[in-house]
Amino acid sequence: MKPYLIALVVGLLIGGIYSLLGVRSPAPPAVALIGLLGILLGEQTVPVIRRALAGNVVAPKTGNARVRGRSAAPSSGAAPRQRVS
Repeated sequence: MKPYLIALVVGLLIGGIYSLLGVRSPAPPAVALIGLLGILLGEQTVPVIRRALAGNVVAPKTGNARVRGRSAAPSSGAAPRQRVS
């Protein structure tokens, strides 16, 4: 979270300096935001493509509590029960 706050503060500082100097932003706001969105998407997409090309399974992070048939919850430490046939 700290990098986001630093980026916000620096952005506000630069915006204030632009305003004091009477300079306009180098890009229209909508164009700048679309460019940032493209950067974000590219940053997230390239690693996924690399993993897919390497043959690794590409699975989305869904936040489910169960992963590969096992519960993400901590176990009680008790030994599993043996089935008696």
